[in-house]
Order: sequence, then C-alpha cells, then structure tokens
Amino acid sequence: MNFVLRYIKKYKIKAMLAPLFKMLEAIFELLVPLVMASIINKGIKGADTHYIIMMSGVLLFLAVVGLGFSITAQYFSAYVAVYSAAEIRQALFEKIMWLSQGMKEKVGEEVLTTRITNDINQIQNAINMVLRLFLRSPFIVFGATIMAFIVDVKSALVFLLVVSLLSIIVYFIMKYTLPRYKTIAAKLETVLHAVTENLAGSRVLRAFCQVEEEADLFKKKTTELTNLQIFTGKVSALLNPVTYVIVNLGIVFLIYVGMRRVEAGFILQGDVVAQVNYMSQILVELIKLANLIVLLMKAFPSADRVQELMEMKSDERNFDKFNDNLIIGGSNAPKQISIKNVSFSYNGTADMDIEDINLEIPAGSTLGIIGGTGSGKSTLLKLLNHTYDVTKGSIEIGGTNVNQFDDSYLAKCFGIVPQKAYLFSGTVRSNMEMAGPNPDDNEIKSALNIARAIDFVEAKEGGIDTEVKGRGSNFSGGQRQRLTIARALIGQPKYLLLDDSASALDLATEAKLKKALMNLPWHPTLIIVSQRASSVLEADQILVLEDGKCVGLGNHDKLIRECETYQEIYYCQYPEEGGCK
Repeated sequence: MNFVLRYIKKYKIKAMLAPLFKMLEAIFELLVPLVMASIINKGIKGADTHYIIMMSGVLLFLAVVGLGFSITAQYFSAYVAVYSAAEIRQALFEKIMWLSQGMKEKVGEEVLTTRITNDINQIQNAINMVLRLFLRSPFIVFGATIMAFIVDVKSALVFLLVVSLLSIIVYFIMKYTLPRYKTIAAKLETVLHAVTENLAGSRVLRAFCQVEEEADLFKKKTTELTNLQIFTGKVSALLNPVTYVIVNLGIVFLIYVGMRRVEAGFILQGDVVAQVNYMSQILVELIKLANLIVLLMKAFPSADRVQELMEMKSDERNFDKFNDNLIIGGSNAPKQISIKNVSFSYNGTADMDIEDINLEIPAGSTLGIIGGTGSGKSTLLKLLNHTYDVTKGSIEIGGTNVNQFDDSYLAKCFGIVPQKAYLFSGTVRSNMEMAGPNPDDNEIKSALNIARAIDFVEAKEGGIDTEVKGRGSNFSGGQRQRLTIARALIGQPKYLLLDDSASALDLATEAKLKKALMNLPWHPTLIIVSQRASSVLEADQILVLEDGKCVGLGNHDKLIRECETYQEIYYCQYPEEGGCK
C-alpha cells in the first residue's frame, strides 16, 4: 500500500481532517450513555421534569453536532478516496499506454482491464472506509470499555471478556479468508480472459458451432469462482452472527452483574443502562470494524497487483535530447533502412519466429513483402517500428540502431497501417488528428483523396466531421481500411508501412490506391505487406518469406524465374499465366 500513500499525501490535509472529525463524533457518541444515566438517576428517580427536559436538550445537541461532524468527515474521506483513485487510475492508464506491445501481450489484456477497473475500485473503497472507521471504531471500542470502567469497575470486567473473545474470532476468520480473496482475484481474471476471448471470437465460434462448448467451459470457470466466493463469503459472514451472539450474551451477563451491584447499593439503575449502551456501541463498532477488515483483505491484494504493474519496467525508449540522425519533415529525404542478421522470438525461446533476415531498403524505394499465412510478414514490420525488440541482430536507420531512437519520435517518422483496420470513437477528423499535430482541412482532405476515401466521406452529411462509432462499426471493412491509410498519411511520414491494408478492397480500387501511394510527392520509403502478388509486382524489391525465413529477394522478374515459393503464390493468383502449382 506504500504507493497508494503517495497519492493520498497530495490530499493530506483532507485525509487528516476526515478521521479527526470522526474522532470528534465518537467523543460525542461516548457522552450519550452518561447523559442517559444522569436522566435516569436524577431526573426520572427524582421526578424532576425540568432536569429531564434540559438533559434531553443536551442529547439533541450531541446528536446534531455529532451528525455535522459525521457528514463533514464522510465528505473529506470520500473526496480523498475518489480523487486519489482517479489519479492512480490515470497514472496506471498512462503506464499501460507506454508499455510496449510485447509487454502488454505478456501481461494479458484481461489482467490490465482488471487492474484498472476492479482493483482500483477496491482501493478506492478501502481508502474511503479506512479514513472513516480505522481510528473511529477502535476508539469507540476502547473508549466504551474505559467509560464502562469509570461507571463501575467490577461490572466492566465483562467488557474485557467480550472484547477478547471477539478479537480472537476476528483474527482466525481473517487468517482463513485472506488467501481465499487472493485466489478469487486470480480466478476473476481467468473469467475475464474467457469473456474477452469469446467476445472477440464470437463469429468464429458460431461459424464452427462451438458456442455450446465455450458456454459449458465458461460455466465451469464461473461456477468455480462462484463456489469459492460463496464459501469465503459464508466464512466471512460468520463475523456478524458470532459478534451478535457474544455481545448479546455479554449484555445479559452485564445486566445480571449490574442487578447484583444495584441491589448491593454500589451503582444506580442508570449506570446499568449506560453500560448496556456502551456494550451496544461496542457491538456496532466491532461489526463495522470486521467489515472494514474484510474490505482491506480484498484491497491489499488489489493494491499489490496495481503496484506490480506500476513498477513494471517498460522497454519503451524516451530520450530528452533530440536525435538528429533521423531527419523528418521539410524536404529531407528518409534514410536507408538496414536489417542485419535479424532473428526474433515472441516467447523468448530458441524457436525463432523470424530467423536471420538480411536486407537493405534504400531511401525512397518500395519494398514488397509476401508469403503465406504465418510466414512472419507482419512480425517483420513490428520490428521495424520497434513494436518489439529484435532477439538477435540489429535494425539500423541511416546507420543508427533503431534502439537509440526515442519511440515517440519514431512514431512520427513511421506512418503505419495495421493489418486490422481500427478506428476510434469520435469523428473522421479526430481520427485523422491522431497521426499529426492539428492537420488543417486541406491536409485531411488531401490524405483522404490519396487513400480513395474522400468520396464516401464527403457523401455523408457531416463530411470530415462525420461521427465514427466505436471501432468504426458504422463503416464497411474497405472504408475502414482506406480511412486508416489516410490517417497514416497525415504529417507526411518518411516511412510508410502497409500491413495487408488493401485486403478488403476490390482490385480496381486497390490499383488506384497503389498508384497514388507510389507517386506521393514527398517520396517516402514504402513497405507493403500483402498476400496478393498484384500489390507488390511493381515494388523495387520483393522479400519472400516462408516460416520466418527469407526464401527469395529481388524484383518480380528475378523471383518469377528463381523463387519457387513466389512462383507458387503468383501462378495460383494468375493461373492463366502458368497454372497453380
């Protein structure tokens, strides 16, 4: 919880005022039984109506002032809890966004989602309740016990017995439930993973008639979680009835002892009522304290998980100094990219997904990358723009290793069109503005025109201010691809990476798009990944991949003569020129 305290310290004045006002409320609450005893012993016994009315006014005063202190304390505690949790959530979100893709995949999407939602909610609730009850409840328990001793020492010994028994019960129940709460949190992440996976693959599940099987598997996981939660909840729920039983038995014994003390003339009837009230206060506060402990038992594992993620070292690079080895903007041409003996493994084992790739990409040239599914085409692009670090070898831009560049700076140099066209909620304009600093309308329309998206955008009522729903669901697949291409063109990046970005386009539209991209006025280095031979035919050089290895490199004419893999791909797509092998 140390890192949580760093955020609470920003509101330390309010964080101190909350328990302070709760303590003041507790003091007024402890005075109430004494006033009640005074009313019984003096007012009722002496039939003094004036005294009864006066002391009733004192009770009303104590109630009103105590209520004011309570509301003030709850305001401060809620303020500190909400704003501290908001800052933790913001910091965690920024941390997640700065993690590299490899780190995010290693941690898992469902884990990140649980951390930033459920775990931080648990922390927020814990902060709120701790500021309100952590000092108040023990103060009331021990204060009521002390006040009981002030009233009568011998009968107050019952309080020591009751508090001791309850402390032992709370300790053993908490000792049993704490590890179960940690297990519940882990199983919750498993369920969330299943939800995320099934939602993302719902079409595939229906296509292969696996809905019932996945539903049964999900039911099994949720049943395990439910059973563990119910069992742990039952054990935790023992706190309330056990507390009630012990305290009420204590009250019975206290009344019996008090009766004997009254008969002996050591105390008055009002003193017994005061002690019963103090015992009732202990009952209420111990129940609150027990619930607070349960909440803390849930919050501690959540805080540990959030702190673990916050302290995770990112492999992103951010440098304070501007690196002028890679010049962007203006009329400066892009630098040559050199791929030297590059190998890469997603899981860090000796089994490489990309193996021993050597390639020179001249500045301003066009490279086509082609190969079968799973051959490593998209992986190679992710290495170029440092989505991942190479396992072996190096990638250099203008003679400088890509690892020496600030990642945010590289993002300005590379215009990237991912394999899965992704748009964000907002407008067409806001999606275009993600790629560059405040592009004007002319720049946006120019990019849309090059990407062959201007027609359907202007056909909509809002034009470039047309609403884009979540993930671009109000656009077709081909429209989303063209919009993501337009977004990549904003800012005139010197390196344009197109990862199978025309798969949803018809051949005519793709041909027009390819012609426009290869004649861009700022002449970027163009790297095109595709499974269509037509997309890479005119590239200056074509890299053919198979099982992560380079099996061919050259232009179309060379590869059609010498590369069997390329021949197979080409002739399968153009059977009239040689038949599908």
